[in-house]
Amino acid sequence: MVTETQTLVYGGIDTHTDTHHVAVVDHLGTPLEDIQVPATSSGYRAAVRFLNRWPQLAALGVECTGSYGAGVSRAAREAGLNVVEVNRPNRFDRRMQGKTDTFDAYAAAEAVLSGRANAAPKGGDGLVESLRVLRTSRTSALSARTATTNQIKAMLISGPEQLRSRYRGLSNMKLMTSLAASRPARIPVSAEEATAYSMRLLARRWKHLTEQIEDLSLHMERLLNDHTPELMEVFGVGRDTAAQLLITAGDNPDRLRSEAAFAALTGACPTPASSGKTNRHRLNRAGDRQANSALYHVVIVRMRYDQATRDYVERRTAEGKTKMEIIRCLKRYLVRQLYPVICRSLAGRTLTPNA
Repeated sequence: MVTETQTLVYGGIDTHTDTHHVAVVDHLGTPLEDIQVPATSSGYRAAVRFLNRWPQLAALGVECTGSYGAGVSRAAREAGLNVVEVNRPNRFDRRMQGKTDTFDAYAAAEAVLSGRANAAPKGGDGLVESLRVLRTSRTSALSARTATTNQIKAMLISGPEQLRSRYRGLSNMKLMTSLAASRPARIPVSAEEATAYSMRLLARRWKHLTEQIEDLSLHMERLLNDHTPELMEVFGVGRDTAAQLLITAGDNPDRLRSEAAFAALTGACPTPASSGKTNRHRLNRAGDRQANSALYHVVIVRMRYDQATRDYVERRTAEGKTKMEIIRCLKRYLVRQLYPVICRSLAGRTLTPNA
């Protein structure tokens, strides 16, 4: 007699820039069928139609749900399919069997079947996605502004003495303002003229990037204050740390099964490092390191300005704990406080586009 469990099938999608490969396996891992579709809206619909031929489809594993697979994942979820995020294929299998898109698609389906892949992908269409793209642009502008500053200062160090003496001792803002307002030769010929001309262009670029950073910061802060006021009120949590923690959690925080899962995701949980008669834990070097950095910054602020945290640090120091061990403990306590706040902040959160 064939049971209901035995009739279940599982899907997998190997995603690329131009094409996606879709495969289906049965409950024993036996390949059933596979197709290739273009990475377009019509291709996504074709993939969904192909998968709907198996009404007993239990789950669909998709690679790169945050990049190449974002579109097909969204289409599959809208069609009511259970989408699961799949990491890269097993390296041992790839080394033994080689690599093709067909193999990777079947490997994604087998990862879902075996239970190795069981994480829900991030939503990618709500408040968190808005914060993510704004923060990405802001981070890029910050990096470009830093590079521009370094280029200007390098030119001043190696430039003619007349230019060096003119701008010596100025703060960054005054230096950029002076350079942007300078009037070098319109057609530079000498080294001094070329240096002055280049520095004016770089200073104007610096001012433009500063305007972009301020504009993006304003939009991020507005979104956070309007939609997650409870998170912004937590002591030590600011615009950048709040945005990063929300980005790590995703638009659908239900994908985080528990507080412990969020701690593991942010690298804030202790990692066992025991052997034989030794029983100990060490710092966790895994997880989302940007989220871990956000937790670190909140903890450092509290260690300096929050009296309860300072009392805790003093007590644990007296017990023989090192500073790094104390910070690790404080990160875990912070996750315990932030997890329910983040879940409440994102629960049922929808954004209405401006008219």
